[in-house]
Amino acid sequence: MRIGSLAAERRWALWSAYVSLVIAAVVMLAPPFYMLVTALKTSSEIADQTGNPWIVLNPTLENFAAIIGNPMFRGFFWNSIQVTVLVVALTMLISVPAAFALSRMRFWGSQWLATGVFLTYLVPDTLLFIPLYQIVGGLGLLNSTWGLVLVYPTLTVPFCTWIMIGYFASIPKELDEAALIDGAGWLQMLWRIFIPVALPGIIAATIFAFTVSWAAFVYPTAFITRPDEMPLTIGVVSQLIRGDTFAWGQLMAGALLAALPPVVVYAFLMDYYVAGLTAGATKG
Repeated sequence: MRIGSLAAERRWALWSAYVSLVIAAVVMLAPPFYMLVTALKTSSEIADQTGNPWIVLNPTLENFAAIIGNPMFRGFFWNSIQVTVLVVALTMLISVPAAFALSRMRFWGSQWLATGVFLTYLVPDTLLFIPLYQIVGGLGLLNSTWGLVLVYPTLTVPFCTWIMIGYFASIPKELDEAALIDGAGWLQMLWRIFIPVALPGIIAATIFAFTVSWAAFVYPTAFITRPDEMPLTIGVVSQLIRGDTFAWGQLMAGALLAALPPVVVYAFLMDYYVAGLTAGATKG
């Protein structure tokens, strides 16, 4: 009887898990599916209130063609690429050495400083953009992608540093001792030992920095008003909404194209991302 009850409980747990996953998948995939359906409709079909909003009667790629063929959209895309690449590079140049110092080079107050780094990330950007606006304006970087390169690390560096602290702390202490005995310095230890060993954690931090930089909305909305300097996230919205007129088809097509790079990155690097986020907990 006990074996039978355990089998029944296991079947119930499996069915509950499957049902939960299906519900979560439907909830998560409904918005992008609706965006795709709308992007494939003509303007007249979108305006037709009698049709089913979830069904496309006459699929067309004209909205995607209009967006891709627009030089301004290509400019938005290039601005996003520039800002994202620079922010990711700057974030990793700061986060990796900082995490190594806080996790391996023990000094007075290192634990408090590490906690403070993470608490900095918890401050929402909706509170930070006002003082940062004053700083960026004082530096003359308003309406410039360089202003975004300056402020985005306030979002990416604290969390990436926290991820790397957990990963570096999970690496055995014997590696430090062996390297010090062999006469290696701290920078040599970081470059030759810890970076190769902590590569999954570094990839996870890089993916996070990429996602935040690519999808940021509050800061570019506050700091950029010139169309030629806008990144993709606000460029599509600002140029396709005129008063109370919404180009819904092109808006949905532009939003899908803007979401494509992060989707591709996660599709190919999801295993590294999960491994990097969980390594500190599983190895510690």
